[in-house]
Amino acid sequence: MDKIRIRKLISNLAKRDYRRMYMNDFFLTWEKTDDEIAATFLVAEILRGLREANISCRMFDSGLGISLFRDNSTRTRFSFASACNLLGLEVQDLDEGKSQIAHGETVRETANMISFMADVIGIRDDMYIGKGNAYMHTVSEAVQEGYRDGVLEQRPTLVNLQCDIDHPTQCMADMLHIINHFGGVEKLKGKKIAMSWAYSPSYGKPLSVPQGVIGLMTRFGMDVVLAHPEGYDVMPEVEEIAKKNAAATGGSYKKVATMEEAFDGADIVYPKSWAPFAAMEQRTKLYAAGDQAGIDALEQKLLAQNAQFKNWTCSEEMMKRTKDGKALYLHCLPADINDVSCKDGEVEASVFDRYRTPLYKEASYKPYIIAAMIFLAKVKNPQATLKALEERGIARWFQK
Repeated sequence: MDKIRIRKLISNLAKRDYRRMYMNDFFLTWEKTDDEIAATFLVAEILRGLREANISCRMFDSGLGISLFRDNSTRTRFSFASACNLLGLEVQDLDEGKSQIAHGETVRETANMISFMADVIGIRDDMYIGKGNAYMHTVSEAVQEGYRDGVLEQRPTLVNLQCDIDHPTQCMADMLHIINHFGGVEKLKGKKIAMSWAYSPSYGKPLSVPQGVIGLMTRFGMDVVLAHPEGYDVMPEVEEIAKKNAAATGGSYKKVATMEEAFDGADIVYPKSWAPFAAMEQRTKLYAAGDQAGIDALEQKLLAQNAQFKNWTCSEEMMKRTKDGKALYLHCLPADINDVSCKDGEVEASVFDRYRTPLYKEASYKPYIIAAMIFLAKVKNPQATLKALEERGIARWFQK
């Protein structure tokens, strides 16, 4: 990206009202206004452009980004670390097993103890319905209290790196990939996206990706279709949000019972496994009760249930049903690939291989989305600061 393009994007920020993002957290995309979502995309593009132009984006001379992952992660973990580094922050991972949390330290105490020189806290807590997002809010309230009482010199902003309800960094990265693939937001109206359940030989995959997709992508005038077998429902309150978004933007939202119907004429497909909402609620209660026998029984039940729908896979034949047989294939990764990572899974190997490069490009937007979320929360005048970074022109990588 050249400097003329970067400067144009910076000037476009003036058209958006994102003042409320300053000194605030990023939990769920539907809690943000259209202008705030658009500003996040703009800042992500600007930061990427600056780095591509070999211009340092370091606005921090020192400080910490604290990461807490209560579930395994590759892309999001390294995306958060990359985003913090891009802006000049060091990253410290909080290992709960090696901290005093294991000895009963309270959330309030931990939140303050890790935040003395922290500017951002990124949390992934997606495994238990009703717990992850609530935990993030508890941490947020604790650091707000610490800042108010003078314990903390600055208030670290919280970024949701995936909770039980939404995966905003993933879905925002997906959306920015879609915008660039089709040549701009204005080109998306009327495009059909199929968010479809797909078979997996594992159980208990979070609902946050499909929920995040229908909660965000219904805001762009697209025709969003959610497909899943009977019993694999997502949270009803998120579906209500999707319906309201679609009605407000001139798009549509509907739910169908077959992958075939979802894929028919689709411009974009997102086949991804997830666990039934009711089962995830049940699992949360079993873990809270310490009922290991109940957990084991539920796992076997869900695996058997999944096995009834092995035909729900993104095959070559299924892709032929899409628009011109060339729909944009999306996945948050890692995908369950037939005869590669498992015998039967979400996608045939030939389909995945054909889309490997665009899939990796899709993932590459995530560090910049996270950096943009941090930037807008920490900078009072983002437009002026971005302009100053560009004019300062310090080389990220010095060489003669």
